[in-house]
Amino acid sequence: MKGLFAKLAIGVAALAFVTAAQAGETLDRVMGKKAMVVATNSGWPPQSYLDDSNELVGFDIDVSKEIAKRLGVEVSFETPDWATLTGGRWQGRYDLGVGSVTPTKARAQVIDFAGIYYFSPYVYVLHKDSQAKSVADLNGKIIGVETATTSEDFIRRQLEIDAPGLPPIEYKVEPGEIRTFADSMLPFDDLRLGDGVRLDAVIAPEQTALNAVKNGYPLRVLEGEYAFREPLVVIAEKVDPDWTKKVGSIIDEMKKDGTLATLTTKWYGKDYSAD
Repeated sequence: MKGLFAKLAIGVAALAFVTAAQAGETLDRVMGKKAMVVATNSGWPPQSYLDDSNELVGFDIDVSKEIAKRLGVEVSFETPDWATLTGGRWQGRYDLGVGSVTPTKARAQVIDFAGIYYFSPYVYVLHKDSQAKSVADLNGKIIGVETATTSEDFIRRQLEIDAPGLPPIEYKVEPGEIRTFADSMLPFDDLRLGDGVRLDAVIAPEQTALNAVKNGYPLRVLEGEYAFREPLVVIAEKVDPDWTKKVGSIIDEMKKDGTLATLTTKWYGKDYSAD
């Protein structure tokens, strides 16, 4: 029995050592290298996209750079697919995810939420020639959404946002057909072809929709009718609570000192940072 207890004690000690070794893993790596790798998107204007010089720019890019500045480190970017970005298990490939990610109950199982850095109203987007005047007019219509996003979860009535204090989601649309797209701009490319040609409406973040209109897409937002309003979070791998807490404190500072209000206004034309 003594031998068994000794083995158990050694096992517990080894487990404690491994746990202790993991504490601060990401924080130590970033501060040791003075460099941070951020996972984000490459085709989601104005959040993050490649400009004419093939440089990543956008709101999420500016937020990432500000976090790095306050940490005193350099920042570089990787652009994995959405499922990889939000799926966790990064194995150290990325230190942080800044990609306008919604905190859902499913994602909470695989990634850490460092903090809410802004809010996004999701809207119904129509072709400018659409006769629709209310959400009810979209019942039975063909609705386009980006796949594996909260837009798809919403139209399928499966959206579970994991954030306190939010009002319950109201589902008002019964689509005739749901069409999914691999990229945030592809639904708009189909909708711009004409009212009902391929799609009758798209559900997307207001910021993305208004940016498409600004860039000449013949679209309009259905006035006075948000689909839902979601918080967006900076995410981290589930390996280092100290790192998650550190980044969270920086996000709080950026909110309190007005930096996030300034950046949302710069890229979206209004302050989306307020709770």
